[in-house]
Amino acid sequence: MASSPESARSRKTEPVLITDAAISLREEHAARKRRYLITMIVRALSLVAAAVVYTTTHILWLVLVFAFLGTVLPWIAVVMANDGPPKSKQNVSRYRPERTLDNPARPAIEGSRIIEG
Repeated sequence: MASSPESARSRKTEPVLITDAAISLREEHAARKRRYLITMIVRALSLVAAAVVYTTTHILWLVLVFAFLGTVLPWIAVVMANDGPPKSKQNVSRYRPERTLDNPARPAIEGSRIIEG
């Protein structure tokens, strides 16, 4: 099927929509820093809340919950900050053409043995 030169020119002027483009490294780094900062703010607030709850109400289970969050959130923040974007799934062709070991174009050498299995 042949196409005319006019149709080729009209196709070039159409905008290209890129939906699978990855975000820039600068934007990704900024997003990870924001996520780290938010997690660490929540950690600080939970430690302050643990101290306030302990001094005012003495509800032990609530103090332990806030203290646990204050202890675990730094680890979670670091893991989330170091985590990059998910790797794209590549369509890998697993097809392998059948390979032959002998070359029919090459003549057999006299005195060579052919092992058939």
